[in-house]
Amino acid sequence: MTKHLSQSSQISQTHPRQNTISQHSAMQLKTFRTLWGVNTSWEQTLCELISAGCCGIEARVPLTSMEQQTLAARLKAAGLDYIAIIFSGGDVIPAQHESPEQHLERLKQRFDTAKTLQPLFVNLLAGNDRWPLAQQVDFLGKAHELAQHFELNCSFETHRATSLYSPWLTLEIIQQLPQLQFTADISHWIVVSERLLNDPCDDFTAFIDRVHHVQARVGYDQGPQVPHPAAPEYQDALKFQQDFWQKIWQSQYRRGYRQTTLTPEFGADGYLHHLPFTNVPVADLWSLNAWMVQQEQQHFNEFLSLIEKEAG
Repeated sequence: MTKHLSQSSQISQTHPRQNTISQHSAMQLKTFRTLWGVNTSWEQTLCELISAGCCGIEARVPLTSMEQQTLAARLKAAGLDYIAIIFSGGDVIPAQHESPEQHLERLKQRFDTAKTLQPLFVNLLAGNDRWPLAQQVDFLGKAHELAQHFELNCSFETHRATSLYSPWLTLEIIQQLPQLQFTADISHWIVVSERLLNDPCDDFTAFIDRVHHVQARVGYDQGPQVPHPAAPEYQDALKFQQDFWQKIWQSQYRRGYRQTTLTPEFGADGYLHHLPFTNVPVADLWSLNAWMVQQEQQHFNEFLSLIEKEAG
């Protein structure tokens, strides 16, 4: 995101704002574009996300005042919604020597900054996978209270290297902290478990009933990101994750959600597959996320039709 924030804050007014929400009297889907791995100009990025039907962006909270002002200006000028990403450990892989108290001190600063950007909510990657369960529970409870203190809606993301790296540990945490809500990126859990989580023994109801946001990346048993979600050899993985997302929508519908949010999050940094020796990417990153936006908008509309049919 650094490149985006260092460029001119002038946003072209030639991109008309479109109705970017799949609409229904009961529920709406709002899709977002991740800025992870994006290196095009802001103008091109904006044009692409609007053309795809996205309502806004999901991106890290900038660290410098100038970057924060640039982001705020761009969001306002383009009329975009914003999902703010925060790392309690400073980055995706937390510093291993840092204590929960140090994470909480960083969160005070990051939450304070995030609030000035008026996000829809904060997507928080929290904690460190090396901490024991009791420490995880204590830390996550305090992080939740801290977000409430700053009057921020906070959604805790399931991600490797964080407190929520494992589906089984997360279910234990829910038993002690039922007030938490979550961002479901289950591609990480598939890698950790080395299988699709569709065994008859697998019951994720307690988690599904607390999911607030979906990150729609397709993982498989040996990696967090398939080379291309449309490839026939990965259709079992795609179907499992789409079924999981639909269970989340069904739960949110029962919980009275008027809208749900989804960010296709195919990314770089070792996630995007490359050919050996040449290091050429096997697919264009934006084309993967644009394909997922289209697929999940269609998927959500099919879900709404099912809801209508069941309502009779």
